[in-house]
Amino acid sequence: MAATYTVVLMREEDGRYSVSVPALDGCFTWGRTVADALQMAEEAIGLYLEALEDEGDPIPPDIPRVSLDMTEAAEALVYKLAVKEAAPVS
Repeated sequence: MAATYTVVLMREEDGRYSVSVPALDGCFTWGRTVADALQMAEEAIGLYLEALEDEGDPIPPDIPRVSLDMTEAAEALVYKLAVKEAAPVS
């Protein structure tokens, strides 16, 4: 089964992209390029969901809306990222 989550990429002063997943509290990563950041986001989401399942916690749905603070960012990108959920533990 796949889950889709909104990911926000913010370009940092050094050129890399920090990534947050607003629906998953504390789920952050980064990448040197957009492609790298998206790949890292997919991995971070997968690990986050796996940890929730291991703890028996519910998998949160994606959020319907994103609000961005562009005060210190020159560029922001928002993507919907489909990731494979972790297999149920038997």
